[in-house]
Amino acid sequence: MPAPAFGGDSLMGKIDQQVPIAAEEQHVSARNRLLSRLKHTIGLDRAIGFTVLARGWSTVAGVVTVLLIAHFLTPAEQGYYYTFSSLVALQIVFELGFSFVILQLAAHERARLHIQEDGSITGDLVAHSRLASVLQRAVRWYSAGALLMATALLPAGFYFFLAHRQPGVPVSWQLPWIAAVLATTLTFQMDPLFAFIEGCGRIPQVARMRLTQAIGSTLMAWTALSLHHGLFAPAMIISGQAIAGGCFLFTQRSLLLPLLHHKTSDHSVSWQREIWPFQWRIAISWICGYFIFQLFNPVLFAYRGATEAGRMGMSLTIVSALSAVALAWMSTKASPFGTLVARGDYQTLDVLFFRTLRQSEFLLFVGAAVVLLGLGYTTQFYSHLAERVLPLPVFGLLLATALCNHVVFSEAIYLRAHKREPFLPISIAVGIMTTFSTVILGKLWGAQGVTIGYFCTSGIFGLGLGTFVFINKRRQWHKNSAFEEAGTP
Repeated sequence: MPAPAFGGDSLMGKIDQQVPIAAEEQHVSARNRLLSRLKHTIGLDRAIGFTVLARGWSTVAGVVTVLLIAHFLTPAEQGYYYTFSSLVALQIVFELGFSFVILQLAAHERARLHIQEDGSITGDLVAHSRLASVLQRAVRWYSAGALLMATALLPAGFYFFLAHRQPGVPVSWQLPWIAAVLATTLTFQMDPLFAFIEGCGRIPQVARMRLTQAIGSTLMAWTALSLHHGLFAPAMIISGQAIAGGCFLFTQRSLLLPLLHHKTSDHSVSWQREIWPFQWRIAISWICGYFIFQLFNPVLFAYRGATEAGRMGMSLTIVSALSAVALAWMSTKASPFGTLVARGDYQTLDVLFFRTLRQSEFLLFVGAAVVLLGLGYTTQFYSHLAERVLPLPVFGLLLATALCNHVVFSEAIYLRAHKREPFLPISIAVGIMTTFSTVILGKLWGAQGVTIGYFCTSGIFGLGLGTFVFINKRRQWHKNSAFEEAGTP
């Protein structure tokens, strides 16, 4: 607007005062647009933000933990440390993948409901009853599973470590092992509740709780290591998760308690028709996953000793932490994927999935490059630390396998959002192949042989076959749904 010809002094004075304000507002607006564009480019939201902070903390804190382990634990004790984690992971046999099933069941029922911040639920009454029945079944299942797990893991661990005693200075592993199993029993019963809450759409809240768990458990582990009780660190990590998880569940009581007491009448979810056909496939896939990802340390412990098992364990920990950060982009979408499938909005589903896959795979690639450069620097200038992990070429092969696995994990999350498990044959095939390659090549060539076998079976074969199944099932399921909506017989 042009300035007036008369009386302009006072008006121009006001304009002069407003110019800095307008310029500042434009600057803030431009900055907000830039941040918004950046968030859209990398796919960042609250759920991913908290998850990345949690896994980012775990990654950075993991470096500190690695240094503390190298300082306070002997190479043999390091082997026990990581083998504890591998044996505790046997809880998957008792969980049978039910937590993922719970998440998807809750996400599908949530599509017809409105869940308020105060825990009140409105919407379809049948869906309300079915949602309550999912929670009630989960609590019953995991309460029984926790008891079975504790009574099985304790003696199994004692048998394994006594049968493979290490020569040299004796290691006091008995009490730390008992503590790790008991702590695992607590977190085992909480996991289905976290999955249920996430399926109900409270993804940012669960992600924030995971961040609290990561920080608390790490601080407790560092305390154990610093006090020269390093083998208690695995138990401290799990105990920290249990404490933070228990506090979070207390804040969610307004949602959980009414559902636990809700009468489901004749509208409960059918175990035989709806849960078991999906769960048994997920369960077998989960168990195969143990043999794919957790068998390395016990095999190397048995054939090559605790020291080499410790090097593999530390290397896998670093690679897994990096993979977990990248997978946060996709795992936080599991519940929204299920809701979009329930609504039949496949176009939005595909746009969200492929954008997230590109973002997360790129971030994983960049992270892998940074880790390799860091390891190369450590090998050159801090060789005593580099000796605690695998050699650079072998470590690089682990990272290459992680890049392949990320694609398969993402494809599996997408397809399982349909409450189906087409990856079962692949999981079985890769699990069998990886088991044989780990046992045979591990005995012959140690960690190098295990890694080569892992890359060939899980990386190359798993990626090729998994992508083939993904393309075919996605086309088939969405085509059939389109025909049903159009009334095609």
